[in-house]
Amino acid sequence: MEATLDVRRAPESDSAAERRAVSETVTLSVPDMVCGNCIRTVEMALQNVEGVAAARANLSSRRIIVTFEAQRVGVEDLVSALAKAGYKAGQMAEGSTDEQAAHTSDLLPRVGVAGFAAANIMLLSVSVWSGQASDMDPSVTALFHWISALIALPAVAYAGQPFFRSAINALGGRRLNMDVPISLGITLACGMSLFQTIRGSEQVYFDAAAMLVFFLLIGRTLDERMRARARGAAENLLSLKALSATVIEKDGPREPLQRDR
Repeated sequence: MEATLDVRRAPESDSAAERRAVSETVTLSVPDMVCGNCIRTVEMALQNVEGVAAARANLSSRRIIVTFEAQRVGVEDLVSALAKAGYKAGQMAEGSTDEQAAHTSDLLPRVGVAGFAAANIMLLSVSVWSGQASDMDPSVTALFHWISALIALPAVAYAGQPFFRSAINALGGRRLNMDVPISLGITLACGMSLFQTIRGSEQVYFDAAAMLVFFLLIGRTLDERMRARARGAAENLLSLKALSATVIEKDGPREPLQRDR
């Protein structure tokens, strides 16, 4: 059932009509937005572009709506400004396929690898901790540490790529986001554990590094799925909008307007 809406058109000034004629609105997809600081950085990067009237970012959908003067700036200039700030962006075409499913499918195998590594390294760590209270030979402890390193380092390097890529892009744009301290903590934990393993020390924490990546990836995956569900609910609400309207002119005539589905 189509809804019908009566709209009474108000007189418009020449200046307002001129502004509406030259202004355009575009929606850009910014998949690298991951925190509140990203919203502020993205909006400021676009607002500093000459000819941009407004920029409003949405973290849930990772999109930004930009109103700009088409005669002074183009979409390419907006994308270039975001690229200089360290964010990859693209214009949302009408009817385009959302990238959310591909992003989620990329996270799932990384969750599996991190979970497998964390479980196996934890078994080795329990053996080492138990051996410290018994008569485990130091050479056996060192062997378990090296096996943990062989499991943890490749797993963390693969599973932690979403955090590492985001942190590198942020630092390349001379900004910070929440993935920077995450990547720093993971790198330091693995680096110091490898250093202590080479020295033959007992202070090795490969299990903590792998477990941290595992839980962070679980949180990131759940976050992506909740975003997808929220967008689906919003699209269902948009489908209920009125598709037709009746415009009442100043002298009384009615003009029916139809909106494309």
